[in-house]
Amino acid sequence: MKRFLAAAIVLAGCDAPTPTSTEPTGPLVSQAQPVQDGQPDLVGVPDLIVRGDMLGGQWVVRDETFDASYCSVVEGGVNPGDHRVVRFTVGTANIGDADMFIGSPLAHYNANDGLYELSTCHNHFHFRHYALYELIGPDGHVWKAAKRGFCMLDTDPNPAWLGTPPRSGLFHNCGTLTLDGYQGVSVGWTDTYRFYLGGQYFVLDGGDGQPVVPEGDYVLRITVNPPFVARRGEACPHVDSLGFCHQLPESNYANNAAQITLHIPEHPGRSGYGPLGGSDNKNTEIDPCAD
Repeated sequence: MKRFLAAAIVLAGCDAPTPTSTEPTGPLVSQAQPVQDGQPDLVGVPDLIVRGDMLGGQWVVRDETFDASYCSVVEGGVNPGDHRVVRFTVGTANIGDADMFIGSPLAHYNANDGLYELSTCHNHFHFRHYALYELIGPDGHVWKAAKRGFCMLDTDPNPAWLGTPPRSGLFHNCGTLTLDGYQGVSVGWTDTYRFYLGGQYFVLDGGDGQPVVPEGDYVLRITVNPPFVARRGEACPHVDSLGFCHQLPESNYANNAAQITLHIPEHPGRSGYGPLGGSDNKNTEIDPCAD
């Protein structure tokens, strides 16, 4: 799985051939198209949630050194060098009764419909407005994360307690200008962004131009397929019961957020502070092709 195993596996997933499509598709494909060695399930409606178990059990405050070549540094406006950060894992699971499938990123990009943008640093497509990361202080101030792009893939089968058994995962390729990947999240699968990946952090020491995050208790809130108000000329693909726009169709927009309360210590110690304190990948950010 691309975000869990070695970089060699990740790179193999990026280069794997996939069927080619030259016709642009809408925000949600209305008919099945070949994807990898199967077809997406489009009978029903998908439903995305944020995995609270992953968020609550996989975070750490620690000191790291960031290289100027990291995509999260380039895209997130982070100054290269040493920084104190809080890292965290985000898993977005499809618990609906249909796959989340929107067709070819390359076709959407060529159609200029606003769903995808090309990450020149990663050299693949990122879906716009997929998830919102917020670190909220006691006074309500909100910090933004370094994460700027998302690529929807099947990375982890959902646990049995979520109630939707996984079938074979279909989505394993982000797509590039020369490779027509198909992004999505199959029924019973989770799209996971591990804590050690590029952008999976908030800078705490002001090294990204935001205020310093003082010691204290904070709310970490993650929202998948977040609501937004369309600007003039901007598409509003799907509308919820409150009149807000969403990029993706879902059967339930009320379950799209999860949050935890975490403590930012004044001194996280040599091994870091939090459930993942002392974990591997310390001071090493993995910046794969499909994060």
